[in-house]
Amino acid sequence: MSFFNQRGIFLQLLAPSIINPREAQVSMQLSRKELGWDAENEAQTETLVDSVYVTAISADGGQSFNIKEVRSDVDGDGDIDSDDKAKLLALAKAYSSILNP
Repeated sequence: MSFFNQRGIFLQLLAPSIINPREAQVSMQLSRKELGWDAENEAQTETLVDSVYVTAISADGGQSFNIKEVRSDVDGDGDIDSDDKAKLLALAKAYSSILNP
């Protein structure tokens, strides 16, 4: 996140499990940055707020993903529906295909 953009997405591709070497998991955190002021130390602070955590899991090496439940309106259209899930699944698939993030 930068000074000009207060929203961010943090992605992490987790290592496959020993049980299923073709498994891929993408951990996603969607957050908003809130600036504050620490009067005691006279310093600006940054805090992540309104965080949403989602894990997308693939059993076929990242060709397709599944998310158990989406609990937030990530696309901002006012409802939690299949469009939110589709956007997160597309993000997970795209991120898992990047070789050197």
